[in-house]
Amino acid sequence: MELNILTLSYLVASVTFILGLKMLSNPATARKGNLVAAAGMTVAIAGTIFLYEENGQKLGNYGWIFGGILIGGIVGTLAAKKVKMTAMPEMVSMFNGMGGACAALISIVEFNHLLHATEGDLSAHVPTLVIILLGLIIGSVSFAGSMIAWGKLNGKIKDIVFNGQHLLNIALLLVILGLAVYLAGWTPATAKMIFFAVFSLAILYGVFFVMPIGGADMPVVISLLNSFTGVAAACGGFLYDNKVMLTGGILVGAAGTLLTILMCNAMNRSLTNVLIGSFGGGAKTGATAGGSQGTVKEISLSDTAVVMAYAGKVYIVPGYGLAVAQAQHACHELEKLLEAKGVEVKYAIHPVAGRMPGHMNVLLAEADVPYDKLVEMEHANEEFGSTDVVLILGANDVVNPAAKTDTSSPIYGMPILDVELAKNVIVNKRSMKPGYAGIENDLFFRPKTNMLFGDAKKVLQDLIAEIKNL
Repeated sequence: MELNILTLSYLVASVTFILGLKMLSNPATARKGNLVAAAGMTVAIAGTIFLYEENGQKLGNYGWIFGGILIGGIVGTLAAKKVKMTAMPEMVSMFNGMGGACAALISIVEFNHLLHATEGDLSAHVPTLVIILLGLIIGSVSFAGSMIAWGKLNGKIKDIVFNGQHLLNIALLLVILGLAVYLAGWTPATAKMIFFAVFSLAILYGVFFVMPIGGADMPVVISLLNSFTGVAAACGGFLYDNKVMLTGGILVGAAGTLLTILMCNAMNRSLTNVLIGSFGGGAKTGATAGGSQGTVKEISLSDTAVVMAYAGKVYIVPGYGLAVAQAQHACHELEKLLEAKGVEVKYAIHPVAGRMPGHMNVLLAEADVPYDKLVEMEHANEEFGSTDVVLILGANDVVNPAAKTDTSSPIYGMPILDVELAKNVIVNKRSMKPGYAGIENDLFFRPKTNMLFGDAKKVLQDLIAEIKNL
């Protein structure tokens, strides 16, 4: 009876994972979907703790289990509550890395169990050994890569590129796979040494794998590493014959893979090009291949207020600078003020704006911006021609016309928001510093473009005050 209840709890959890993932695809239901999936995970964990049996014995060790849950729950809750929206990408990367580390640790534990149970004769248990090694390698790469991504996102780790780096990575991967293939034929002591050599080299490969990838590709890298963690977790599901663990891992792996493909399509680049091209990692800061494009025009707050207050349609393009300034609430206030004056206001969302997939959606949702005002790139591009003003808040590479015109630019071919089709373009930045790709933005020198320098939050607050005084 208990086994049937446990199986039912796993089935319920698996269904909630699928429903939650489906709900996450829509901003209006994403928060509820997250709660649904979390509830399913709670059911699965509780079922495993209280109902799982092996050889007639339940888990036991409740002190250790609930102690770990309590400590992890407190740390996770405090971290999630304290994290700023600008730091959300690195938190996602760190949490993802922890998932990979867990999968790798499971493989280490189960390898020791396998050695003990078989008295060193691993050749008779090759299928189980393959799953253990896959979980170890993929989980270790995900952990190490996610930690490097975390360091890059918070500015503590810089891109490191050297000649022959990709060849070294390929050679390292081949050595890892070669050692894994020959692991089963050795004595227990030697097999354990080889196993931990594979583990160490996989950690090293994860570091080298992410180290050369440029900052502008971080959203794709995070998504790819997320899929790695899912696959590693699915390996754990195979090892324990745990249906809910297997289902969850497959869903995460598949969703991460599909998102990676979508992100690559959004940048019009192949995954190979992302991993080898070092997009944003090797560009010279401050200039495009063609050098400086001329001078920029500045616009005053009062002129900006007049242009926007008397416009018919305004598009706001949010970017990482908006998140840095924590200006999403002021942005929403500006939106409501303009709408009170009869102006139509929408937000143009580029798929790779910010530092992680969906960064801008999450940012604006925090300020209670209505979901129907968030317009995807393809639809926004169709409307820019009939837009009176585009206000760009901290976005850079995703509006750079060089992606369409400059074949020597590292972002050439990446679909962008065609903001220059609008009648007026106002760009808010703190300085002329390049974006995450490290290149100068041609848009700043175009005839329709005016620069509004300053911190996004203060500029928006002052702009709101100016519009109210009109």
